[in-house]
Amino acid sequence: MNAASKALKTITFSIFGNVGLAVIKIIAGILGNSFALIADGIESVTDVFSSLMVWLGIRYANRPADENHPYGHGKAEPLITFGVVLLLFVAALIIGHQAIQNIKTPHSAPKTFTLYILGGIIIIKEYFYRRVSKSGKETHSTALEADAWHHRSDAITSLAAFIGILIAVIMGEGWESADDWAAIVASGFIMFNAYLIFRPALGEIMDEHVYDDFIEEIVAEAKKVEGVVNTEKCFVRKHGMQYIVDLHLIVSGKITVQEGHDIAHSVKDHLLLRFPEIQDVLIHVEPDMCRIR
Repeated sequence: MNAASKALKTITFSIFGNVGLAVIKIIAGILGNSFALIADGIESVTDVFSSLMVWLGIRYANRPADENHPYGHGKAEPLITFGVVLLLFVAALIIGHQAIQNIKTPHSAPKTFTLYILGGIIIIKEYFYRRVSKSGKETHSTALEADAWHHRSDAITSLAAFIGILIAVIMGEGWESADDWAAIVASGFIMFNAYLIFRPALGEIMDEHVYDDFIEEIVAEAKKVEGVVNTEKCFVRKHGMQYIVDLHLIVSGKITVQEGHDIAHSVKDHLLLRFPEIQDVLIHVEPDMCRIR
């Protein structure tokens, strides 16, 4: 199974999981008189839409290169991630605003059974996070890792709701709004997670230099190819789930242009075989001045 197929399979799992949990949370929140649980359910609804966006983004990003997009469509993935971040931010604002309104309005405490539901949800959401995050790392998908953080933020908001409801149930009269304060805390966590998702996607769009370890591996492999004296420069930029490498090779100044050309092709073939995540390698050949004399 290639990276794109694996990513799409994972995101499909994420979508159906979010639908089921959103329904459970909202129904339990209404029956159990818990706005924190309802807020948690609202976030799961946004998770469904964001996961759908990621699914569409991954499909589009993996379309083959064409005349108008010679490098492919990979940049669609971080752009979709920006949409996911926007949804998270809007959901956090809505949850925070509604929680403040609830604090101003007297209401009864949440029911005890909501604690058991939240406990199960926290465990399930953490499992979702680990599964989607693992797939995101394996496929080098920024959008998939963003979706994983959606699950982690959901687990955090569920934990905040659990603590708020527990306080309201144990402390009794006068502490009914603890549940709503928990929802405000949860909205803050959601905004923070939105930033954590946004930052690497922005770096990908801006071709930020964050691949030192990968560059060291590429250079080490390039030097293994016969005819390579050394390397001068190596730059890596992410393009969807794959990477584009710009590499400057140093070869003997005494060889012919054809021989230098053949060495460059050998290096490219070696790197593409050694690193399947690399989409293309652009090589510039430099003569070793010490070997010209």
